[in-house]
Amino acid sequence: MPKNRDSHTKIYVLDTNILLHEPLAFLSFKEHDVIVPMTVLEELDYIKDSKKDVARDARMSIRAMEDLLHDATPEQMIEGVSMQGLGSGVSAPTGYLSIFADHGLNVEHQVFTSNENDNRIINAALHLQKIRHPRQVVLVTKDINMRLKAKGAGLAQVQDYRTDQLITDLKYLSKGYHTFEGNFWESVKTVDSRTEGRDTIHTIERKVLPEAYINEFLIDEEQQFAGLVESMTKDTIEVLDLGYDRLMGRNAWGISPKNIGQAMALHALLDPHIDLVILTGPAGSGKTLLALAAALEMVVERNMYDKIIVTRSTPEIAESIGFLPGTEEEKMAPWLAAITDSLEVLHKHDENVKGSMSYIMEKANIQFKSVNFMRGRSIQNAIVILDESQNLTASQLKTIITRCGEGTKLICGGNLAQIDSNYLSAVTSGLTYLVEKFKNFSGSATMNLDGVVRSRLAEFAEKEL
Repeated sequence: MPKNRDSHTKIYVLDTNILLHEPLAFLSFKEHDVIVPMTVLEELDYIKDSKKDVARDARMSIRAMEDLLHDATPEQMIEGVSMQGLGSGVSAPTGYLSIFADHGLNVEHQVFTSNENDNRIINAALHLQKIRHPRQVVLVTKDINMRLKAKGAGLAQVQDYRTDQLITDLKYLSKGYHTFEGNFWESVKTVDSRTEGRDTIHTIERKVLPEAYINEFLIDEEQQFAGLVESMTKDTIEVLDLGYDRLMGRNAWGISPKNIGQAMALHALLDPHIDLVILTGPAGSGKTLLALAAALEMVVERNMYDKIIVTRSTPEIAESIGFLPGTEEEKMAPWLAAITDSLEVLHKHDENVKGSMSYIMEKANIQFKSVNFMRGRSIQNAIVILDESQNLTASQLKTIITRCGEGTKLICGGNLAQIDSNYLSAVTSGLTYLVEKFKNFSGSATMNLDGVVRSRLAEFAEKEL
């Protein structure tokens, strides 16, 4: 780093998983300096040629750093190259990026003597902390165990990467509905109601619900009112009166809601004006079953879409799918058993369940696709059901959403309490990111299903285990 750098600016040492999680992460540290250890470049080099999902992210990160450093001399790469001009706004980087040759560290002064990559990166951060004093050196990694090891080894500052974290706690995540205490109308002082066809729309004051967002459901505890926020101005909110009993009376493909949460979710799923429906909630709350029932209703009964594409994230799918026999659909079948289970539930009263399932899968043109092969496609006039989306990052979800063309509806479902990814948590999951980013988009709706309806056993396990 340049010798005259302000001592108040920090030095951030990045772990490999940060650049895999967000390839351009080194541009996110504003006025602070960023150091990438040589070990991280070696790991990126190994990953970029692998068949893993993150190979593309590794290549993107390497290219981005090469674009910045390609004219730098070896001395400048060690000292640091300014990142000024690579962004705009208050978050634009003004610090320096440098490569640190951690292989040349004196073994005698290293805390960890084993040659594991994580240990070498921690040793590099500890060495920098010593020679760069009084400047703060911060190791940034998404690996929880590595953070513990680094602190235990004497590194003063260790952090998770939080630039992509929109909320600090899951309790602040939008649920998709707002519940009023008592009777809704008791909280409303003035209202202007009008009728448009069969719909009744109420215009109420914005101060009744100052933090309302588009397509948020409104219900009250006395079950006297259920509505939907249709539009907002600075002073008013327009609410579509859905009617509590009418909402509970909706059904799709023979499925009726068991609670008000499912009723609101079903309304959003069947609304042709909503292109993205996000369903969150615990196992057994009905996310997959409702999504599939609504999809079959709209494809087979109403002929609104041409096909149903079902896909999901599986942590080991990139390595494992090639070893399974058969077509892509047959390879995906073990991971999409939740869908076939739900189909079986929907047709359990039929005389020939297997025959009905085969007929419906052909009639509705249900296709099982790997999330790995969604990139580069353009999906038109279809319903895409993305299951287990809590294991995807924001960039992976963006890849899938941008595949959706004209007339396509995307249904994302996931349980934020069941994240299998090594480096994601409930607050950094792409599903959480999606809920927060799209809550004010008029073409999307979110619903948190909080009641377990699968069985009393599942309900007890969700509460007590």
